Amino acid sequence: MAATKTNDMTKMMQEMMGAFPVDTKAMQDAFKTSATLSEKMSKVALEAAEKSSEISSKWTKETLAKLSAIATVKDEPADYGKAMTDFASAQAEMTSEAMASFAEVAKKVQMETVELMLAAGKDISEDATAAVKKATTDMTAAAKKATTVAAK
Repeated sequence: MAATKTNDMTKMMQEMMGAFPVDTKAMQDAFKTSATLSEKMSKVALEAAEKSSEISSKWTKETLAKLSAIATVKDEPADYGKAMTDFASAQAEMTSEAMASFAEVAKKVQMETVELMLAAGKDISEDATAAVKKATTDMTAAAKKATTVAAK
């Protein structure tokens, strides 16, 4: 039996991969688009957290201020009942205002998120279209080159 020469598969793969160019700029653009989206989404989330913290802090301060009226000594026993009723009424009003404020924050986050996702979708679509167009052109050129080399 005659010894046959084994093909160097690594070399063949390297030559084949070298014949088909990779567009790193398209990958960089896609990464940049993704990083920009992440930055904007983080900004929306941080602003919402800050605003929510302000609402919670205000609500707590107002609640504590109203509690001081309950903690003071009253002249008449009926005054304690009135103080509790006044506190409960004030607490219900403060709770309603706080919930409305939280709802406004949530609504703003939702609107900004939708706007960002729509814009990002457009950017990603444009990046993908450009990358596919360039890849098609490069692959066609590489295929022609490989066909020409193979024909010789």
